[in-house]
Amino acid sequence: MNYISVVKENFLNTPIDYLKGVGPNRSEILKKEFQIFTFKDLLYFFPFRYIDRTNFYKIKEIEKSSSDVQIIGKFLELRFHNNSKNNRLIGVFTDGEQKIEIVWFRATKWIEKSIKLNTDYVVYGKPNWFSNSFSIAHPELDLLKDYKNKFIKGLLPIYSSNERILSKGITNKFFREILLNLINSSLNKIIENLNKEINEKYHLITKYQALKNIHFPESQSMLSKSEFRLKYEEFFYLQLEFLMTNVSKKSKFKGFNFSKVGNHFNSFYNSHLPFELTNAQKNVIREIRKDFSSKAQMNRLLQGDVGSGKTVVALLTSLIAIDNNYQVCFMAPTEILAQQHFNSLNDSLRKINVKVEILTGSSSKIKRKDIFENLQNGNINILVGTHAVLEDNVIFKNLGYVIIDEQHKFGVAQRSKLWKKNNTPPHVLVMTATPIPRTLAMSVYGDLDISVIDELPPGRKPVKTVHRTDKNRLDVFKFLKEEISKGRQVYIVYPLIEESKKLDYKDLMDGYESISREFPNELYQISILHGRMKPDDKAYEMERFKNGQTQIMVSTTVIEVGVNIPNASVMVIESSEKFGLSQLHQLRGRVGRGSESSFCILMSSFKLSNDAKKRIKTMTSTNDGFKVAEVDMEIRGPGNLLGTQQSGILDFKIANIINDKEILESARKDVKNLISIDPSLSNLENKLIKKEFLSMRKNSLLWKHIS
Repeated sequence: MNYISVVKENFLNTPIDYLKGVGPNRSEILKKEFQIFTFKDLLYFFPFRYIDRTNFYKIKEIEKSSSDVQIIGKFLELRFHNNSKNNRLIGVFTDGEQKIEIVWFRATKWIEKSIKLNTDYVVYGKPNWFSNSFSIAHPELDLLKDYKNKFIKGLLPIYSSNERILSKGITNKFFREILLNLINSSLNKIIENLNKEINEKYHLITKYQALKNIHFPESQSMLSKSEFRLKYEEFFYLQLEFLMTNVSKKSKFKGFNFSKVGNHFNSFYNSHLPFELTNAQKNVIREIRKDFSSKAQMNRLLQGDVGSGKTVVALLTSLIAIDNNYQVCFMAPTEILAQQHFNSLNDSLRKINVKVEILTGSSSKIKRKDIFENLQNGNINILVGTHAVLEDNVIFKNLGYVIIDEQHKFGVAQRSKLWKKNNTPPHVLVMTATPIPRTLAMSVYGDLDISVIDELPPGRKPVKTVHRTDKNRLDVFKFLKEEISKGRQVYIVYPLIEESKKLDYKDLMDGYESISREFPNELYQISILHGRMKPDDKAYEMERFKNGQTQIMVSTTVIEVGVNIPNASVMVIESSEKFGLSQLHQLRGRVGRGSESSFCILMSSFKLSNDAKKRIKTMTSTNDGFKVAEVDMEIRGPGNLLGTQQSGILDFKIANIINDKEILESARKDVKNLISIDPSLSNLENKLIKKEFLSMRKNSLLWKHIS
C-alpha cells in the first residue's frame, strides 16, 4: 500500500473529535446518540429528507396550515419577557411591511448579544398561531450576506434529531456546518470502490461527488445521481458478501455425495405417488439433486405458497438420501406440525419399508430410549421432531440430510446444532410456507440458494375470500349450516393477542359458547383447540376433527401452520382486523385442500383502520401468497416480517428494498457476473472492490444474524 492510500484511509478513520466545529462535548453526543465515531461515520449519516429553500414568504402570506417558512427582514428590537419563571427572549422582526415575533427559550443571553438590529437576516422556522398572532420559536438564523455565499443552494438537508438532542446544540445547522468542513477537507481523500465496467454501465458519478451531493445537493439531478450511486453501492456490497460467503461455504464445507437414485425413490415415484408432480416441483427436485451430487454441502431455501407441495419435494429428496444409506432429520416448530408431518410421511412410506419415527418434548422415557437406540444403530431412516431432536443424546448413525420446516421459527444456534450431528455437515433444506418477496429473500437469505414453487397442483380451486361485519353474522351462520349439511367441516378462529393470553382465552371461550348456542350438540359436534391444552388433548381434538367426528373446530391460531383436513371447506376468521396479512393467508391455506369449493370469511367490526382495510382488500382480491407478501412488506416494513433474528441486517443507510428493488436486482446480477469471471477478486480492475470488501467484512456484524 502506498503512502497516499494510507493517508486517505487514515483520514476517513479519523476520530470525530478532531473535526473542526465538533468539540469534546458534542463528540460524546454524536457517539452516544448516532454511533458517529469517525469521519466516515459522519459522511454516511445521511439526511432523511430535504426542504426546498428557494421560496421566501412575506409575513402576510403565512397561514395557520403553513409548515416551515423563510422570511428576509430585520430585527427592530429584542426584549426579555417580564416573567421570572420564564426568561424568554422576544425579537420583533419585520419584512418591511408587517411584523412577527421571534421567540427563544434557551441560550437567550448569548442570542441577545449575537443578533444585530436593523441588519438583513434570513429567518427560517415553523410559524405558531397563538393569541391571534403568529410567532416563530427557535428559528434558524443566517445573515443575508452569509446566506447568499453559503452552501445553501435550494435543497436543505434535514437530519434525524429530537428535542433532547436539540437542547444540547445538535441542530440541523450544526450538522450542515461540520459536514461542510468535512466535505471540503475530503477532496482527493475518498477512494473509489467500484470498477470501471460498473461505473460506465450506469454512468455513475464519483464517490466524492455522491457524498458531497447527498449532503449539499447542487441540483435535483445531482441529488438523484447521488442517491442511485449510494443505493447501488450498498446493495452491491451486501450481495457480494452473501454470494462470496456462499462460494466460501461450498469450498470450505464438503458435502455428502448422493450419487444414485435407488429403489426407494423409484418405487415410491412410480407406484405410490398419488398425483402428478407440477413442473415447479420437478424443477426444484432437479436443483436439489444437482446440489446432492456437487460434493459441496447444500444450503437451500425452499419457499412456496400454502398447498404448493413443498412436503412432497422434501419426501422425495429424503428418499434419495436413504437410497445412499444416509438418515434424514425433519424438524418442525410445533408438536402439532411435527405430528402431522410424521403421520403423512409414515402413511406414505410404510409400503416401501422406510422406518419413520417422531421425537417431541412429550415423548415418554421408554419411547425416547427406544428411539435413541434405533437411531444410533441405523434402524430409523427418518426422524421427525421438534427442538427435542437437538438434544445431545440424540445421536444418528449417519445423518446426511436435514429438513427444517418454517425456518424463521429457529435461531442460528439451534440450526448449527444439527450441523454437528455428523462429522461432515449434512445437506440442509429450509422450508417456509410464508412466501417471501423476492427482494426480501435476496436481502436476508442471499447466502442461501433459493428455490421457489410458484405453481399450485392441478385441480386445486382458489379459495373464495369475502369480508363480513357483525351485522352479517346470522347470514354467516346460515351459510355454515348449509356447508355442514353437505358433509363439509368448518374452522372458526379467534385472534391471538400476545399482550393478553388471558384475554385470548376469554375471547375463545366466549366465542365457543355463542357457537354452541347456535349449533346445539344434539345436531352438531364441536372441537376446541387452544394453547393452554396439553399436547395429548390437542392431538385428541385434532384427530376427532380429522376423522369427521366433529363438524366445527373452534380454535386460536395454533392451527395456523400445517393442519391438513381436505374435508374442511370454510375458514371463519373472527376479528380479522387484528391479524397480519401473513397470518390471514396462512389461515386461509387450511381450507381448499380438497376438490370442493372452499371459502374464507373475514369477520370484523365496522370501524377499520386504513391498514386493516388494505389487508382485507388484499385478501379478498388475490390468492397469490407472493402478492400478499409484497403488500405485507409495504405495510409493515421488511424488518417486521422477519422477527428479531434477521431484521437487524436490514438497517440500510439509504437503500430501501421496497422502493429500490430494481437497483437491488441489478446489483445482484452484476455481483453474480463478477464472481463467475473473477471469484477471488484478484484481477487488477477489481482491486478496489476487493479492498472495500475485505474492509467491510472485517468490521461487519452481518454474520451474527445469519447462519
